[in-house]
Amino acid sequence: MKPFLIIFELYLTNTMKTHQSFADFVTFLYMHIAHVDGHFHDNEKDAIIDKMSKLYPNEENIFERFEKAKAEYEKMDPAKMNEFIKENYKQFGSVKFAQKYKVYTDLYDIVHSDGVVDAAEESALKLLKEVIDINAQVAHSK
Repeated sequence: MKPFLIIFELYLTNTMKTHQSFADFVTFLYMHIAHVDGHFHDNEKDAIIDKMSKLYPNEENIFERFEKAKAEYEKMDPAKMNEFIKENYKQFGSVKFAQKYKVYTDLYDIVHSDGVVDAAEESALKLLKEVIDINAQVAHSK
């Protein structure tokens, strides 16, 4: 392999980390929607923890998992979030549309949990809905 390709592959591996499970990716999306407006409200935190307890019903310490996911999210480059979300969503093509749409409704709940919905949150919700709809169209065209 040529040196450039090795460096490029390492770059992608380090900057575009994929999630091991759909639940981990969903948790990432929860963090994203809560942070996208620049404010992380306690009500958003509570809503995320509540939803994570359903994603990980056997998790003994959901708060520890929450803190780890939050720290991981905060390490990401905000300029690459939309691309990261689109690329990661692709790897979960076998997840049913109903599950993906449930994620959208969860995100909607998190956005509204602090009582204020700003333009950045609306834009993030719109992007995710487009990603879900695109994947649904691809699945139906096969």
